[in-house]
Amino acid sequence: MSTGTDERRYWDEAAAHFDDEPDHGLRDGQVRAAWAARLRSWLPRPPADVLDLGCGTGSLALLAAQEGHRVTAVDSSRRMAEAARAKLSGTSARVLLGDAAEPPVADRRFDAVLVRHLLWAVPDPAAALRRWAELLRPGGRLVLVEGRWGTEDPAGIDARTLAALAAPLGGSVTIEQLAHDPALWGREVSDERYAAVIHPAPPTRHAEIVDVHLLLERDGEVLLARRSGTGYADGLLHAPSGHLEDGEDVRSALLRETREEIGLDLAPEDVEAVLVMQHRAPGGRARIGWFFRAHLAADGPQPVNREPHKCSELGWYPLEALPDDLVAYCRAGLDAYRAGHRFLLHLHESGDGIAHLPGGPGRAVPLAPPAVPLSGA
Repeated sequence: MSTGTDERRYWDEAAAHFDDEPDHGLRDGQVRAAWAARLRSWLPRPPADVLDLGCGTGSLALLAAQEGHRVTAVDSSRRMAEAARAKLSGTSARVLLGDAAEPPVADRRFDAVLVRHLLWAVPDPAAALRRWAELLRPGGRLVLVEGRWGTEDPAGIDARTLAALAAPLGGSVTIEQLAHDPALWGREVSDERYAAVIHPAPPTRHAEIVDVHLLLERDGEVLLARRSGTGYADGLLHAPSGHLEDGEDVRSALLRETREEIGLDLAPEDVEAVLVMQHRAPGGRARIGWFFRAHLAADGPQPVNREPHKCSELGWYPLEALPDDLVAYCRAGLDAYRAGHRFLLHLHESGDGIAHLPGGPGRAVPLAPPAVPLSGA
């Protein structure tokens, strides 16, 4: 059941007579058959991997095992776990001693997590639901048997509250009222008892914007563009850059953006990838930036501002004395490039500014030893 010294002591003492309740011990054939039928409707078709949390003496775990499921049962009470092991002997079920809110199952995943009369007793029900959902395989389900017991001093959790707690998991929640069926309880009951079958939404695959940046060099200088009219970081300097389009590779995107922004028609062999950075703007989502280096031939075509509606000017700036009025993201990339870093995290915190702030908090975290830095860096 739930954790804590007092709770464990209580359930240790309760283990000896726990099965005396008809719906706990399932000793009556009619009660046992009623629960077996309900479990059959709530759990996946056997054989499935079922995790029974707060298993008590293992009565429901035994029904699931007899149905052909591969059962792992967990309880924080040593005596409850011992009783469950005795009851489940002869089956393939495993019984573990541990906290139901943080089950000791390592990285195992299950087709169903079964919980009876427990959610209301854990310190943080919402966190427990999230943790239990993480233990499911794609398409798995949570099966919770809960209620609001008693009339004079009720305890438990009502169905509406449980549904609200489960809502952030997405997917679907089906509530099945159970109080009307005396076969489940061995008697007539008048309080609220129900089962909730929760199918959490499948996890969203992580996706990030990918952008590309050109570090165009000549005689120790780098080309920077001053942003204008974009609504983001206007007035600040940034390297020529853009976003990867669907179907492009990062080098092709860099060559396209170079043509579109500064009119240079570079060949693939003219550019070299020098830095990959994961960046997060203040209050924004993370993105991946690829920085490419190219050298401008003195006798070749020169860059021109092809997007004056986005850029007010182009200028050359010494790499060893970069200006401060740079976008922080770009400045972090240039500093990392000069230091010889190839892989970098640059994740803004809430309250950070978009612009580079000399002496401000350092957000750049190298992920590998540097290569040989630029001479003079």
